[in-house]
Amino acid sequence: MAKLELQKCILGSVFTNCYFLKNKETGEMLIIDPADCADKIAQKVMDMGGKPVGILLTHGHFDHIMAVERVKEQYGIPVYACRAEAQMLKEPSMNMSAYYGGGCSITPDILLDDLQVFEAAGFSLRMIHTPGHTPGSCCYYLKDEGALFSGDTLFYGSVGRTDFPGGSTAEIVRSLHKLVDSLPEDTEVYPGHDASTTIGYEKRYNPFV
Repeated sequence: MAKLELQKCILGSVFTNCYFLKNKETGEMLIIDPADCADKIAQKVMDMGGKPVGILLTHGHFDHIMAVERVKEQYGIPVYACRAEAQMLKEPSMNMSAYYGGGCSITPDILLDDLQVFEAAGFSLRMIHTPGHTPGSCCYYLKDEGALFSGDTLFYGSVGRTDFPGGSTAEIVRSLHKLVDSLPEDTEVYPGHDASTTIGYEKRYNPFV
């Protein structure tokens, strides 16, 4: 993580992790899952001295997206998401924002396909499609930095809920194996809620593996 400065804010009613990835060489920054409270996000950007250049979404549930539009407008930056999550992001009844926060409809600027590698903020990232929590849930893997941002697919010792519309226990178990069977064990995992972990720990102790 030589050139990555990583910080987070815990935002919203269900304590969502919003991550800030700053390139220490250029100052460019990516924001992962702007959960809500755009003012707190702007304060964190200012405190870190970053220049936001993109928003990455791990999935479309309300507790990960409520500040997306304000952050996008404030910095004039694109929104990235998995192609399979486009409908969830667009439809407030599906992303549950219609019931929590008054409705939120997002049209991503850049839709990514499974295992697609892209460059942003000077980092090379791979989007890994990991359905199960939602049809278009995904993770972002930074190989050079040894980091995985797992959204609500993989938690410390657990996986995301599958009882929401579009969820599937069978799919999330397959997605978990897709991660632990292919990524290095020393990969640091930064989930959408709660504490960080590693691929090696989850491979050994996660009861869903």
